[in-house]
Order: sequence, then C-alpha cells, then structure tokens
Amino acid sequence: MTMKDDITKKLTEAFAPARLDVIDESHLHAGHSGHRPGGGTHYRVYIVSPAFVGKSRVERHRMVNAQLADAFAGSVHAMALTALAPGEQG
Repeated sequence: MTMKDDITKKLTEAFAPARLDVIDESHLHAGHSGHRPGGGTHYRVYIVSPAFVGKSRVERHRMVNAQLADAFAGSVHAMALTALAPGEQG
C-alpha cells in the first residue's frame, strides 16, 4: 500500500468524507527539505466531512493530523490541508 493509499484509507475510516482528494505533490519539491526520491513526502489533501460541522479551522486540522500522526512520524514531510464541512466553499 502506498502512503497516498494509507492516508486515503485512514481519513475515509475516520471521517466518512463526502469528498476526499489526496494528491502526492512530492515531485514539485525536488531539491527541497524533506524530499526523497520516489515521492511520498509532500501531499495536498482536500476533505469535506460532516465531522467538521461546528469546528474551527484549527480544530479540523488537529483532527486530521491526529489521524495521520504515524505518517508524519515516518515519511510524510508536509501536507497542505483544506478541511471543510458540507456546504462550505474553500
């Protein structure tokens, strides 16, 4: 299983998202800190979930980061995150 697959699985199980996009952007960071050959280091995540209703942006990020703590302890160096509740624009 790739890191992208692992992130997708964990977020799907934790948040039952209406939409989830996990994009490996590692190739855009070649030569930068944390980059490793083969990718799997830099991600962009867009998630829409009812679990985020009534939560602040910081709370949403903390919720996602808690689910992915082991990924950050391993190969993931950075993640750009957009976390929205259904009906929000972002």
